[in-house]
Amino acid sequence: MVRRAVGYARYAGASHLALLNRLYERLRLYTNYFQPVMKLIKKERRGAKVKKTYDRPQTPYQRLLRSPSVSPKARQRLKAEYATLNPAALKREISQLQRVLYNRAKKDRQYPPMHPSKGRVSVQQDRSV
Repeated sequence: MVRRAVGYARYAGASHLALLNRLYERLRLYTNYFQPVMKLIKKERRGAKVKKTYDRPQTPYQRLLRSPSVSPKARQRLKAEYATLNPAALKREISQLQRVLYNRAKKDRQYPPMHPSKGRVSVQQDRSV
């Protein structure tokens, strides 16, 4: 999930760390409150085939509310946090933070590209002579 959210750029320094922390916080909220997950209930082998049975899609937030092990105080805190969230605004903020992070990493990159197989700086030679 991390590479899908931030890519493969190299991030170093306090400014990148601050952006990554803000991005991860927004991703946590968006994923846990608004992204449904289908949980695998059982697998049943029938010869060479495996039949998988899934629970209905629910967000982690919905699963927590239905769990008997969550205290009423924690359940109330989750509901209060959920009431303050806007999924469209969260998604826009995540996209904006990803753009800023990528552009800053691209700008801060002050080293030449490495040759992928030899680990050294690639040099273009003029062979038109």
